[in-house]
Amino acid sequence: MRLTAEYVYTSGASGVIKNGYVEFDEADGTIVSVGECSADEQITPGALTPGFVNGHCHIELSHLHGKFRKGTGMAGFIDQINELRGWAGRDEKVRLTRYWMDKMWADGVSAMADISNDDSSFDVKKSHDMYTRTFLEVFGSEPHMCEGVMEEVTALNATADQAGIDAAPTPHSCYTMSPELLSASAAAGLAKGFLSYHSQESQEEEDLLRTGSGAMYENRRRSGMSTPPVTGESSLKYFIQRLASAVPAPYSQHILLVHNVCLTQDDIDAAKKVMDNVYWTVCPLSNIFIHNALPPIPLMRSNGLDIMLGTDSLSSNDDLDMVKEMFCIHQNFPEVPMSEILEWATLNGARFLKKDDVIGSLEVGKKPGIVRINNIDENGCVTAASSSERIR
Repeated sequence: MRLTAEYVYTSGASGVIKNGYVEFDEADGTIVSVGECSADEQITPGALTPGFVNGHCHIELSHLHGKFRKGTGMAGFIDQINELRGWAGRDEKVRLTRYWMDKMWADGVSAMADISNDDSSFDVKKSHDMYTRTFLEVFGSEPHMCEGVMEEVTALNATADQAGIDAAPTPHSCYTMSPELLSASAAAGLAKGFLSYHSQESQEEEDLLRTGSGAMYENRRRSGMSTPPVTGESSLKYFIQRLASAVPAPYSQHILLVHNVCLTQDDIDAAKKVMDNVYWTVCPLSNIFIHNALPPIPLMRSNGLDIMLGTDSLSSNDDLDMVKEMFCIHQNFPEVPMSEILEWATLNGARFLKKDDVIGSLEVGKKPGIVRINNIDENGCVTAASSSERIR
């Protein structure tokens, strides 16, 4: 079958093709040919792209859609999570997980890096067309909790393995974990080759580690919870220190740092010094939802970082729509070429997941899924009216 478009974003060696086509095998979706249309060929409006890779999601929190107040800051957001996380029963969580995974698939998401705290999403994931790597996230602020939490996540990992789901334990973030649990869970994830970590999501997180102050620090203390040690340095450097206490550097494993709102040059240098395969997910609409902030995209680009694009969860987003995330980046950072944003949303995620031999780009022999983005502007960029649909 042959598809045409005003723009074909291959995310591969062919780059961007204006008035281009994609041919694929209707039986299994394998790309057969990609190129420029002939002068007399009818061109369909819009853009063709590979299937998207959602670089960060919490699909099991889909039951929280529309229930959170915006602009509360991270401490206020955590309070809402603690209050509302358990309101729905398992059957409702499973139903909404399936609904939103089906919607993402129809919108063109071929794979995602997802966070799970329990097994409620496993039945949907194991039968779904979307590929998912699941990060089994752990919490526990008190040192004595470490052994029990690790036993629980090891059992959860065994359940995922039995279901045929690619999964690994992973730490949440510095502000929800004792130093002991942070190191233990990171070591367990590294042993399986993958880590995902909520990193530098808010200034409150940085204040907690640097000076032992701020809204998050006060929130933890009021709740009677232990806080991480005050280091005088960034939360990312603290994470690197906890990694090194468990497993000596350097790290060849695939490590995903998520959010990066407070990222600095010093932090980038520290991470690149010890991490050989580090990727950096940005979730712009989630960051705006919680604290009206955005990551330092110019700094990240100037350092040549492998950026990925994610939606985060429906507790901190109005939708799980990758095109809306792209438009947010385009609107706030218009200097970033559309082709580059699409690489963040496709090829970089596929590379992180070690699936770039199959998905991530429109290249002959791959089966990435094919997506049409509608209502683009005259330069091939997404607009506020843009939407996406899976063609294959």
